[in-house]
Amino acid sequence: MFAIFKKEMRAYFTSPVGYVYTGIFLAAAALICAFTTIQRASYDTTSYFQYMLFSFIILIPLLTMRLFSEERRNRTEQLLLTSPITITGMVLGKFFAAFALFSATMFASLINLFPLVVYSIREQKSATSGAHIGLAGAQVMGCFIGSLLVGAAFIAVGIFISSLSENQLTAAVITVAAIAAMMLAGIFNTYIGVTWIRTVLDWISVLSRFDYFAYGYFDYAALLYYLSISGVFIFLTVRVYEKRRWG
Repeated sequence: MFAIFKKEMRAYFTSPVGYVYTGIFLAAAALICAFTTIQRASYDTTSYFQYMLFSFIILIPLLTMRLFSEERRNRTEQLLLTSPITITGMVLGKFFAAFALFSATMFASLINLFPLVVYSIREQKSATSGAHIGLAGAQVMGCFIGSLLVGAAFIAVGIFISSLSENQLTAAVITVAAIAAMMLAGIFNTYIGVTWIRTVLDWISVLSRFDYFAYGYFDYAALLYYLSISGVFIFLTVRVYEKRRWG
């Protein structure tokens, strides 16, 4: 698995993909921060992270579109299938490579919010005698963890879709559509009166489970949900390649 991880991390930065993704991510984070916090003169970071989640609709497919599609297009897929590494290890290696780059850019984007957190802590200390993390600090920590979980789920969806197509553009477009559906399901849910459809859309929606993180709370039910989504799509990707190996 580690060999696949190193190979994919190297591939991100021996091609334009890693640089384009990182540049777009950090530029989007800076612009969103400017319009949601600095311009409003507020240290409430909830809107910042919610808009960042919507940016994942475009950003995550940039990470995942090539992971398996490129192997099929370059006819190197058979080398992976006949290598000593297990299929599960191969899939996990690619998943963790994409997640590592995603996590690194998420962490780098927190530089935008550092002054807000410091100001919030100072304000909280001046209001009380004890040392507290402050409102912005709790929000940033909760939203950061929630964003990592949402990103992991979307990356798992993306690598599954990439495993089904040898065309990177096709994989990217379908991944955009799938992530957009998961993001917008909760919004459309309020306009539907059929109970069972509302139940399905509520299960699909990722935004509704992000609310607790936005308020600085750690929601174990949401943690289980996001990890389950990641696990299901990683499992489906493994099944796709097991079928190809023995098919």
